[in-house]
Amino acid sequence: MKTIGLIGGMSWESSDLYYQIINRKTQALLGGVHSCQCLMYSVDFAQIAELQHKGQWDILAQHMVSAAKKLELAGADVVVLCTNTMHKVAADIEKNITIPFLHIVDAVAEEIQQKSYTKLGLLATKFSMEEDFLKSRYKSKFGIETIIPDEDDRTDVHRIIYEELVRGIITEKSKQRYLDIIEKLVLKGAEAIISGCTEIELLIKPSDIQVDLFQTTKIHAEKAVSLALAI
Repeated sequence: MKTIGLIGGMSWESSDLYYQIINRKTQALLGGVHSCQCLMYSVDFAQIAELQHKGQWDILAQHMVSAAKKLELAGADVVVLCTNTMHKVAADIEKNITIPFLHIVDAVAEEIQQKSYTKLGLLATKFSMEEDFLKSRYKSKFGIETIIPDEDDRTDVHRIIYEELVRGIITEKSKQRYLDIIEKLVLKGAEAIISGCTEIELLIKPSDIQVDLFQTTKIHAEKAVSLALAI
């Protein structure tokens, strides 16, 4: 098995999920007491979140490229960015490393295509919902259309992520708010839902909704294991 390089800390709550998932998947595939060969470079999310909300994506790109280079230098064979939102600078990472980079959209879209869905609701940070760096890749590369919530709903989805989920705060009130928003997306024509922020899986489970839920953290982490075993 090759070594997976993880850029984590955005937030550490979801990075913890990545670590659990990749090790469970490795053990499931290899059996016994096998676990995953991996390296993690974990950032301080307070600094990252501040730069995000200030719109300083050039500085954020420098941080992500630096982390990826350090992982490659340390012996990683593939880089996984453990966050949806920071894939806004994925192209900067890819052009500055020589090892494969597993894009989260590519991993998730492959799963969506297996179900033949073409129109999905997207729950994510405001950056991911309102900008095109995820939506355009789903559409141009895979023919998948994404529907986003209305403005007030987007505000609540974003607020709950940054004020609660990244801190590990899980409440029934916020869960119900998300479920109401998901119901609206389904009424607008969404065939399934993409949990397009890695922390959302802490709050909403597939069993909570009537349509399929594509959990980006789980899918991305498991694809990373498959790639590490294949290369």
